[in-house]
Amino acid sequence: MIEKSPTDTAAAGEFLSFALGNEHYGVDILKVQEIRGYDAVTRLPDAPDYIKGVINLRGTIVPVIDLRLKLRMKDARYDAFTVMIVLNVEDRVVGIVVDSVSDVIPLDQDQIRPTPEFGVSVDTRFISGIGTLEDRMLILLDIETLIDSADIVQPQLADIAA
Repeated sequence: MIEKSPTDTAAAGEFLSFALGNEHYGVDILKVQEIRGYDAVTRLPDAPDYIKGVINLRGTIVPVIDLRLKLRMKDARYDAFTVMIVLNVEDRVVGIVVDSVSDVIPLDQDQIRPTPEFGVSVDTRFISGIGTLEDRMLILLDIETLIDSADIVQPQLADIAA
C-alpha cells in the first residue's frame, strides 16, 4: 500500500469558502451541486444529532448534516445567513449546514500547506490541508472522509422516506 504524504491530499483548484463560527473552511468547488437557504428538514428517528434529517430535492431524498455538530463545535444558530451546501460526493448527494457562504477562492499548490500534526488529541482526518491567503487561512475539508464517517447509508434513507 502506498502511503500518501500530507501534501498529496489537497490539490490546487477552486474552493467554496464558508464559515463555521469564526473559522473559514473550504470545500472543492467541483463537489458542490448547489447552495440553498436552510429549509426545514424531516427528522429521522434514532439518527445521530449531527444528522438533521432529510429533504426532498427534486425527487431525490438528501440526508442533511449539520457540519458544526459533526465537527463537535458549539451548537449552531439557525438564522437568515444559515446555508445548506448540497454536495455530490462519490455519487451520493448530501447537504451540509454551515453558518454562511463567502466566495469561491482559487488556490495554487504553493498556497496549500499540509495539515499540522497534533498527535491523538485532535482529530484531523477530515482536514486535507490549510489554504494560506493574505488575510486569513482556509481549513480545507476532505469531504469524502467526512461524508464516509457520517454513518449515512443512502438506500436506508430512501426506504425510510418513501
